[in-house]
Amino acid sequence: MPDTHLEVLSLVSRITGVAYGLAIAAFLLIVIMRRRPVGVTLSWLLLLFALPGVGVVLFLMFGNQRLGSKRLRRVRALTPSYEEWVAHLRQVVPPETFKESGIRSTEHNRVYNLVEHSSPIPAIPGNRLSLFHCTDDIFSALEHDIKQACSSIHIEIYICQAGGRMDAVLAALEAAAQRQVICRMLLDAVGSRGFLRSPAAQRLRQAGVSIRASLPVGPVPMLFERMDLRNHRKLLVIDDHVAWTGSFNLVDPALFRQKTGVGPWIDAMVRIQGPAAHISDAVFLHDWDLEAGEQLSIARQNLLRRQALAEGASELHVVPSGPGRDRQLIHQVLLAAAYESQEELIISTPYFVPDEALVTALCSAARRGVRVVLIVPERNDSRMVHHASRSYYEDLLEAGLSIMHFTGGLLHTKCVLVDRKTVLFGTVNLDMRSLWLNFEVTLIVYDRSFGQRVAQLLEGYCARSRPLSAPGWKGRPFLQKIRENVAQILSPLL
Repeated sequence: MPDTHLEVLSLVSRITGVAYGLAIAAFLLIVIMRRRPVGVTLSWLLLLFALPGVGVVLFLMFGNQRLGSKRLRRVRALTPSYEEWVAHLRQVVPPETFKESGIRSTEHNRVYNLVEHSSPIPAIPGNRLSLFHCTDDIFSALEHDIKQACSSIHIEIYICQAGGRMDAVLAALEAAAQRQVICRMLLDAVGSRGFLRSPAAQRLRQAGVSIRASLPVGPVPMLFERMDLRNHRKLLVIDDHVAWTGSFNLVDPALFRQKTGVGPWIDAMVRIQGPAAHISDAVFLHDWDLEAGEQLSIARQNLLRRQALAEGASELHVVPSGPGRDRQLIHQVLLAAAYESQEELIISTPYFVPDEALVTALCSAARRGVRVVLIVPERNDSRMVHHASRSYYEDLLEAGLSIMHFTGGLLHTKCVLVDRKTVLFGTVNLDMRSLWLNFEVTLIVYDRSFGQRVAQLLEGYCARSRPLSAPGWKGRPFLQKIRENVAQILSPLL
């Protein structure tokens, strides 16, 4: 009997070992066949080899770009009305407007053509753009616009938090709902988790504001959807004619994450008045339909037929991005912008964890004489990102880039300025999460006047920054270099 018992245990052990080995082999094959960027694939393979059990669990949770079958069905159901809206939009946008403006034929042809041929949404002329970078001014203008709303207020935001200056904004939203303005809020389920359960949210619901959680998480959704796919968009659209976007979450920086020790969050926003606000509203309605399943119709835009282009107005692309079919576009636009820059390329981002292609593009621009400036916060609220981003500095500095450590707080503005003529502005960080996973939105503005205003903002950031030098950076402690290089290995997974 003892021998029989041992034989049974040995057989069970062998079967378990073979099953475990087959399971690991299957996951390795899945990772390889995903055809993700090489760095991402190698990082997952390393994790699966080093920590097989933990690696499998993490891969199941974070390794697939799963939106869930219900959400995918809704995407397919929305496609016909979305395509009809796009077809109508292309009919009413004046043809060759951009070319006639004199910019396309001489400047940044590559960026414009890439977006125009890759995105279904065409470039939209006739927009008045206002740049806001002072927190008090942002709050005052948002509150004013909400109070002036007549028909609809649509808010899509990553983080919403009551308290401080936000209380006046929420009170204005509550009053708008009470005067029968249609008010909808789409809030990320993770970023706005506290607010969604708060008394402030309950008061808004009682006043008539419709509030939805975007991409909810939990034990059951985790089985069918990837947990860390987040809605990182920041949109506020008033009456389909005024829109806001940028890096600013609906929080008071004086109260937000004060315990992290990084200082106040520094943000910037763009206020759009004109037909591009309708594009922003369509992005919101698509996302709302996707989450709520309400099948709201996307209103046709007749504004461009009725209004002549205002003198001095800006032409721009509104580019929504996410883990769907357009997920590569923003990455490609960044590469095109770097390679097309002739004189100057200024980048502001709170989280800098690029891939090899982007590092190569930035170094290439610097080596051919372009003034390339990277502005990042000196202190970051993510320790892993802090170390990973610094692992790239040595190569960038040797290529001739200027790296500026902003010392006035956590610089949260996400912006790329190309030769002071083309501006990428919105919610996208220069890390793989923003470029490949999160739902984001970017304005690509083709306007020298607006470019000059953005240049003044970025030069102001530089004035509050500490420049790094290549010799000084090389002399940093050896243990710091080890931490940075280890973080770089895992950077494709950040």
